[in-house]
Amino acid sequence: ALLAKPRTLPALVTYRPKWEGGEYEGDDEPRFEALQLAMELGAEYVDIELKVADKFIKFMSGKKPENCKLIVSSHNYDNTPSAEELASLLAQIQATGADIVKIATTATEIVDVSRMFQILVHCQEKQVPIIGLVMNDRGFISRVLCPKFGGYLTFGSLEKGKESAPSQPTAADLINVYNIRQIGPDTKVFGIIGNPVGHSKSPILHNEAFRSVGLNAVYVPFLVDDLAKFLSTYSSPDFAGFSCTIPHKEAAVRCCDEVDPIARVISSSLLLLLHSLDC
Repeated sequence: ALLAKPRTLPALVTYRPKWEGGEYEGDDEPRFEALQLAMELGAEYVDIELKVADKFIKFMSGKKPENCKLIVSSHNYDNTPSAEELASLLAQIQATGADIVKIATTATEIVDVSRMFQILVHCQEKQVPIIGLVMNDRGFISRVLCPKFGGYLTFGSLEKGKESAPSQPTAADLINVYNIRQIGPDTKVFGIIGNPVGHSKSPILHNEAFRSVGLNAVYVPFLVDDLAKFLSTYSSPDFAGFSCTIPHKEAAVRCCDEVDPIARVISSSLLLLLHSLDC
């Protein structure tokens, strides 16, 4: 009924089984039939899981409409594999004949996202369409920065509380707060380092400031556990500057090559105050 109505946007249809994070618990054939019907009704994209991609393609028997692109996806709800394992997974998905590769993993720490960015850049260089996202709070930046590194698309919920994956932003925030339609390869990345950090209003303030002066930049929240590891991982010129809040302020001073004398005095005074309070 939805696909039969006139629409101004392309449609992406999934019918996810429980074993891949969805709700469907039945046999494959009924959902294959539903996905094929979606194609026939004009859906521009249909998403099928890598585990059954060959089976689905055989089921279609060459009946996929030319205007419909097949997304073959893999979801890892435990972790983000090594760069080598991600490259192998990429090759497996490509071998199915997918029009678009989709890999979604889970971040145990924010540095995991860098491996997904590497895969996105590799695919962009090879002209392989890919959706590459990292789930949960520590992977949030992957959802905002994917267009910078060559991701085909990202996902946003229609409203808060209606997310289809952990830590998915709303479409409104992607557009209005992070200005995602203007993010590209040359966009500089700034952000606030903290733990917790999701409550910070800094992205709202700074992204509006960037927009008002026409600066090609985006400001994101970085949920960081190990500051030194984070800084060594995201050390390229693309990551142009960081604000730092609790609990990493003292660690930030230790990580700096140079420290302003006033900042050093403030840091020393704070430590003395904390020690006196302990006593």
